[in-house]
Amino acid sequence: MPSRDKLKLRRNKSTGEKTGEYNSLFGEILDWMLAPLMFVWPISIAIIHNVADDIAHAPYDKVLGDSVYELSRQVRFTPVGAIFVKPPQMRDLFHIDGEDIIYYQVLGGAGELLAGDSEVPDVPDDPKWKPGELYYRGGRINNEDVRIAYMFQPVTTIPGSYVTVQVAETLNKREALTSRILSGVLLPQFVIIPIAVVLVYFGLGRGLWPLKRLQAVIETRRPTDLSPIDVRRVPEELRPLIHALNDMMLRLELNLAAQQRFIADAAHQMRTPLTGLRSQAELALLEQDPAQIRACMEKILLSSTNAAHLINQLLALARAEASSEKVHAVERVELNGLLESQVADWVPAARRRHIDIGFERAHVPLHVDANPVLLGEMFKNLIDNAIKYTPRAGMVTVRLKADIRAIVEVEDSGPGIPAEDRERVFERFYRVLGTQVEGSGLGLPIVREIAELHRAEVELLGAHPASEQGYTGLIVRVSFPRVIEGAAVAPREA
Repeated sequence: MPSRDKLKLRRNKSTGEKTGEYNSLFGEILDWMLAPLMFVWPISIAIIHNVADDIAHAPYDKVLGDSVYELSRQVRFTPVGAIFVKPPQMRDLFHIDGEDIIYYQVLGGAGELLAGDSEVPDVPDDPKWKPGELYYRGGRINNEDVRIAYMFQPVTTIPGSYVTVQVAETLNKREALTSRILSGVLLPQFVIIPIAVVLVYFGLGRGLWPLKRLQAVIETRRPTDLSPIDVRRVPEELRPLIHALNDMMLRLELNLAAQQRFIADAAHQMRTPLTGLRSQAELALLEQDPAQIRACMEKILLSSTNAAHLINQLLALARAEASSEKVHAVERVELNGLLESQVADWVPAARRRHIDIGFERAHVPLHVDANPVLLGEMFKNLIDNAIKYTPRAGMVTVRLKADIRAIVEVEDSGPGIPAEDRERVFERFYRVLGTQVEGSGLGLPIVREIAELHRAEVELLGAHPASEQGYTGLIVRVSFPRVIEGAAVAPREA
């Protein structure tokens, strides 16, 4: 597991949640390399111990087995049963050993002791044993662990009767051999593992050297250098990261270029109303006729209104663009209520131009996950454009439709937009010629910017065929991803 000194726990100030921040990739990799080793090492010791036990048992079991066969050859069979012919040196042979005590036992067909030691434990009942086969088991004699070899020899003179022969030995020699095997295997590991850790440490540092070289390459770049990083000398594992970084720098370069164009266009657009304001103010100062002064003041008011509108739209566009990079709260919004309040706010402006403005609700509630402030800005621009470009005594209709997506349509009876210009009107400051309407050319770009933030689609459609007055009208349709009514609110961040 990661070391405590490699992991900092920070508490989020807003949510109180602890988040982990790794300080060192080197330390993290080293930890995850050594942690499995420390986990596997005790398991390997246990396995080695079992293997050493098996190795230690093998030669001594062979001797025990030979002793059982030797004892079985001393058994003689008579018509009344079995007898054991014991050589004079038998007891000394089985009990004199420099390290271990050896016990033996020979039992007759009725379980009577024919020879040997009564301390040897009885053979457990097992229906699987076969006559003449050698078996091994563990046991205890006089509070000592022993290894027992035994076999069953059929009594030839009495069918169904068997002689049991057992030889038991304490485990001192076996344990000593096991200890020697373990020490011979584990002692070198205590030397090799620290050396391996040191070699891994230095090898890992050398392996991460390309990261430091890449760091030096990036640090030596000028702040304005957004050219792609050469991936030819970058390790293969880092190339996806560098490709992603190059893509990000390309997007950043494009974004900076767009901002520079926007600033230049905004400065150019602002220059016109400000120049008009200055000219009208100078004329007003030179005039003596009150009527002419009033006319100049009215032009000053019109120019200042246009300038204020342009500034507000520039701020709205900047706010919409910032929303793609900064965190803005998103909540469940019901479009019927939001649009109804928006249309109500524009009724006075429509009445001043004798425009019939109407609102058509959807037959069901329409919910979307969105930022209500940005949505309000979008709908304000759509309704403002519709009223502005609709002639006097015209009609503006705002409607909602419930489909797989939530659809908002703003329809007007104005001159419409030619099919060849419907994509260009989403460019900043672009205006269709011949409309005879003052504008900044930012309304529809703001609409598309906000729509993209909400994964919505914007379409421009002709409202109806040309009428006698020559007006075709325009429908601006915005399709939002719809949230099914009754779904749980899931707060998220845009």
